[in-house]
Amino acid sequence: MATLKQAFDRLRTFALRYPESSEDHPWGETAIKVKGKTFVFMGVDKERLGLSLKLPHSREFALEMHAFTKPTPYGLGKSGWVTAEFFAKDRPPLDILEAWIDESFRAIAPKKVVAAMDEKKPRPKKILPRA
Repeated sequence: MATLKQAFDRLRTFALRYPESSEDHPWGETAIKVKGKTFVFMGVDKERLGLSLKLPHSREFALEMHAFTKPTPYGLGKSGWVTAEFFAKDRPPLDILEAWIDESFRAIAPKKVVAAMDEKKPRPKKILPRA
């Protein structure tokens, strides 16, 4: 089982793979930004891992279906931001968190950045039926 620090490191690395992303450290937390706008706030210590992300499409599902989520404080929850918290005994669902990082990036990044990123993805090959 991954430690909270290992989960943090994996999610941080995942977020920094996005085009034009950078890292900042306001308020002692890690903020991953695209073009100067934060798309994920992260923090970790020995007892807690926390992430806040903008989820315009899956916010309601995230809040209803996952006990580890809550609306982000400071009025951000009203704007679609969700906070996920995990403690030492928890196993963070990294696949879900990576999907949420992707959703948050796409919500915050300029449309041109997202379009350029999507153009670079390999397109699936068409499989033609055999005659």
